[in-house]
Amino acid sequence: MNTEFSFIILTYNEEIHLPRLLESISGFDAELFVLDSFSTDTTTAIAQAAGAKVLVHKFENHPKQWDFALKSFPIKTPWVICLDADQIVTPELQQQLLNFRDTDYQNISGIYFNRKNFFKGKWLRFGGYYPFYLLKMFRYRVGYSDLNENMDHRFIVPGNIIIWKKGHLLEENLKENNIRFWIDKHNRYSDLLAQEETERILGLRNQTIKPKFWGSPDERTAWLKQLWWRLPRYVRPTVYFIYRMVFKLGIFDGRTGIIFHFLQGFWFRLVVDIKIDELIKQRDADRDKK
Repeated sequence: MNTEFSFIILTYNEEIHLPRLLESISGFDAELFVLDSFSTDTTTAIAQAAGAKVLVHKFENHPKQWDFALKSFPIKTPWVICLDADQIVTPELQQQLLNFRDTDYQNISGIYFNRKNFFKGKWLRFGGYYPFYLLKMFRYRVGYSDLNENMDHRFIVPGNIIIWKKGHLLEENLKENNIRFWIDKHNRYSDLLAQEETERILGLRNQTIKPKFWGSPDERTAWLKQLWWRLPRYVRPTVYFIYRMVFKLGIFDGRTGIIFHFLQGFWFRLVVDIKIDELIKQRDADRDKK
């Protein structure tokens, strides 16, 4: 049994994704822990057949789900790797993990993996989507889920971090090949993000990660978010879409890529802005009734 790291995977109706992921990590002889959100397909059966320890927990948002997972599973290894069910570990990343020894990383607390994201079979190489680093591996009981985020989940790891630029996580949600699924999913996400931003406007929610442009990938994201919050609503989706298309060369992702950048970079952000205004107006109306 692997004594260096264990895997935690979040699932919900992932019978088309989970076998791919499990196959890509089957060579590590590592403990598997799966936190499911009441799947109605064969997800949990697939996980159990692979030897995973499975818990079921009602889903509110990703940060809370990861927080529950990290606090509930009996992790015995010094490191944990947290993956989404629609991700795959590539052979080059597999080799880095096979060579991983805790004794070689005594002064390191977290490791970023490089992600390749796909939409309708298309690798999104431009538009700010590659390279894209995700903090997925960290010391157990050192890293934790950032509960100050409502939709955009990330882990906080005090201490030194490094980036593995070689090797990749491949991320492709095959269910998103049906555009109705993508739209319904992001409509739900827009509810979460609008609520989060409204709470930030009202001073009810803080930012955990220290914003730093020249810092870690997550510190830079925190800095960019502060810039985003200062931009005027309804203007910022257009600015962001142009930034992705022109300055981040999203135009070179071709028709499928441009559709994605429009939907995720403009449409989704515009819906969030509309919902923020609705929440603020509803709050003002409720306050006037008192």
